[in-house]
Amino acid sequence: MKIPFYQVDSFARTVFKGNPAGVCMLEEWISRELMQQIAAENNLSETAFFVPHKDGYRIRYFTPKVEVDLCGHATLASAHIIFYRIAADKTKIKFYANKETFFVYREDDFIRMDFPAVKPWIDFEQPSVIEEALGVKIKCAVGADDLLVELENEAIVKQVEPSFVKLAKLPYRGIIITAPGDKNDFVSRFFAPRLGINEDPVTGSAHTFLVPYWHRKTGKRKFEASQLSERGGQLFCTLSESSETVAVKGTARTFLEGNITTK
Repeated sequence: MKIPFYQVDSFARTVFKGNPAGVCMLEEWISRELMQQIAAENNLSETAFFVPHKDGYRIRYFTPKVEVDLCGHATLASAHIIFYRIAADKTKIKFYANKETFFVYREDDFIRMDFPAVKPWIDFEQPSVIEEALGVKIKCAVGADDLLVELENEAIVKQVEPSFVKLAKLPYRGIIITAPGDKNDFVSRFFAPRLGINEDPVTGSAHTFLVPYWHRKTGKRKFEASQLSERGGQLFCTLSESSETVAVKGTARTFLEGNITTK
């Protein structure tokens, strides 16, 4: 069996930046076990698999260890391949993920993804646990699927060297740390050791939590955001007037294309 495969750098204007994702284009589903094996072999933070479905595509996402419900940078990578390799005449794609259905749009060189906003969330009342894991003082922490932790400023976000062992014990998909940015509206980093990803370079799905959070604090609906990983990434985000969706916009570049051989 040969599976068309692409590696795409998401939230980047050039290769070697942003967050690399694997994209596997299928005509029909292969087994979940095989998808997990491929994702582990790729050893990227996410590998996406998609098949034609109704008026769009059904999409699934795998880290090297587990399947997840939603991934922003792997969605961006998949849309980039569809727009530029499969359906060059299209400017809109409908994706059916495990729990959500959403649209993705091509806007010149940018791709915009409209994701459901994260809400509501609850205060995390054990700051000492987080401070011990991160090694810094925190301002506050709120939890949903992820735990979002606000720090004092951008410099502190940059300097955090967490204990991934301690973070992995927390009952969350991932840990987001954030602060007001020096040049951007806000900055962040994302750690997900429970998923086999100590630090993700750029995490589109985390911004479905970050944007409503910073809207509540600032009243703004449009944000320029930067994720402060080693590779780095820039995101342009908008909270809808209904506060139901977050538009996450970025660019992507294809780094590699070929075929996966499974036998």
